[in-house]
Amino acid sequence: MKTLRVELGQRSYPIHIGHKLLGRDDLVAPAVSGTQVMIVSNDTVAPLYLEQARAAFSHYECQSVILPDGEQYKNLQTLDMIFEGLLSHHFDRHCTLVALGGGVVGDMTGFAAACYQRGVAFIQIPTTLLAQVDSSVGGKTGVNHALGKNMIGAFHQPQAVIIDTDTLDTLDDRQLSSGLGEVIKYGLIQKDEFSRWLEQHMDKLLARDPDYISQAIETSCQCKADVVAADEKESGIRALLNLGHSFGHAIETGTGYGNWLHGEAVAVGMLMAAELSMREGWLTGNDVKRVEDLIDRANLPTRAPASMNYARFMELMAVDKKVRAGKINLVLYRALGDAFVTHEFDPDNLEQTIKTHRAINGDQE
Repeated sequence: MKTLRVELGQRSYPIHIGHKLLGRDDLVAPAVSGTQVMIVSNDTVAPLYLEQARAAFSHYECQSVILPDGEQYKNLQTLDMIFEGLLSHHFDRHCTLVALGGGVVGDMTGFAAACYQRGVAFIQIPTTLLAQVDSSVGGKTGVNHALGKNMIGAFHQPQAVIIDTDTLDTLDDRQLSSGLGEVIKYGLIQKDEFSRWLEQHMDKLLARDPDYISQAIETSCQCKADVVAADEKESGIRALLNLGHSFGHAIETGTGYGNWLHGEAVAVGMLMAAELSMREGWLTGNDVKRVEDLIDRANLPTRAPASMNYARFMELMAVDKKVRAGKINLVLYRALGDAFVTHEFDPDNLEQTIKTHRAINGDQE
């Protein structure tokens, strides 16, 4: 097992990464507050891992709430199922919530924990690659709205993140690739040497080689932990983690939540950011080709859906959380491994980028 830390003073917490971690009471005990534990999972993950996870909480009053699986259920209506479970079992303000599942479960459980009785403890046990390398770390929690992704939420840090890499054995190939989209992001924003490592070993990651998967998770989590420690509430450097997300969130919202996986949409967004950076004179054509090849090798799409025209992109990007004073802020590249946030780009270049990266005749719809 490898343990990293997110350094946030009194709110610092560990990230445990390894095999056979589900059910280990020694890992959860330091993170549990009170005597009541509510495990939140979904109807895909619960049949696979709920009983293993419950074993770690055998010394507590342990209940569970099972949510429907899918991004389309990440909303206030489903969130109320968690509150209903907590209230019906008379959970007090010293209880602990546990998120057992992917990013949707983690985001919703964290948001419920932030809200219930004005804030209770929670633990992240992510079971998808995307959640393990990204959404479980950093304390961003929330739900979607019909007009925008993750527009309702709160910053609420977990007490611990427990990553059992064995849970990836039951993850389908499409979800694995979606997680690789977020892994690729870390190389593109800060660590080009990590991008080159991914270029060399993508086949091993797709084959789920445990040593290479563990190394990718560890590198990604360390990058995320360092950024969050430096900028918890996203007032500066943390915004770099949004590379590809303005475009990607527009795709997810515009196509209907759940039709495109988050990592798929972000992958296209990262490539669009590279195209725009090239048009602005910062990247070369070879740089853009490197990004495209890496995304393609991860079995991720490289074009936005044909249904997403320029007007629809702009409509949805206008309500993105990163808009400031009516100006769209995008994460672009000075070079691969050197990302920055800016609203100073030629609008014509943005329009041409969006039009260039739409699929033709419904490809990748």
